[in-house]
Amino acid sequence: MSVPLVTGVLIADDHPIVRHGLRDLLNAEADFRVVAEVDDGHQAVQRALQDDIDLAILDVTMPRMTGLQAARELSKRRPALRTLMLSMHENEQFLFEALRAGASGYVLKTAADRDLVEACRATMRGETFLYAGAVAALVRDYLDRARSGDDVDPLTPRELEVLKLVAEGHTSDEIAELLVISRKTVDRHRANMLEKLGMRDRVELTRYAIRRGLIAP
Repeated sequence: MSVPLVTGVLIADDHPIVRHGLRDLLNAEADFRVVAEVDDGHQAVQRALQDDIDLAILDVTMPRMTGLQAARELSKRRPALRTLMLSMHENEQFLFEALRAGASGYVLKTAADRDLVEACRATMRGETFLYAGAVAALVRDYLDRARSGDDVDPLTPRELEVLKLVAEGHTSDEIAELLVISRKTVDRHRANMLEKLGMRDRVELTRYAIRRGLIAP
């Protein structure tokens, strides 16, 4: 993928002040133009599928669909699109999930004024951008996985969707309506997750969702 002269950027964050700050930062650069702003992951997916978006900047934790889920969906539906994750959290699990989801980098909001432009340019060149300290975390994770032989996600993409909504406090009826599935199917997904993860209730599922980066702690 060649780098366009002017990169069309989508910013997805549920805080208007953050979106406006990032927009002003990028629009001050000649090689970037923010063409769209949205406030949840579902909208991000729909907008990022359009051809005028070359780079999607996704907040990790958003309502309805997280940035991690959006990145995963976009990597399947529009593989050539570049994605960059943005987060308040210097959290190793969020970082691992972002890279697993297909993101090209991970920027901390606290350092966005310093790192974002560089991260966007690196991402458009096909490089990976990581915040300071992330490389050490990746090395530790690789060594841990090599020792344990564990590299398989126990939950399906649909189960992860249900898990996020369960952890956000939605009832089974609300989840069924949001995902356009039956109440019975929601309950089956919940039971499958509990069995796979060896957990007993919503509280344990919520803790797991936080560790996976599906909701903010």
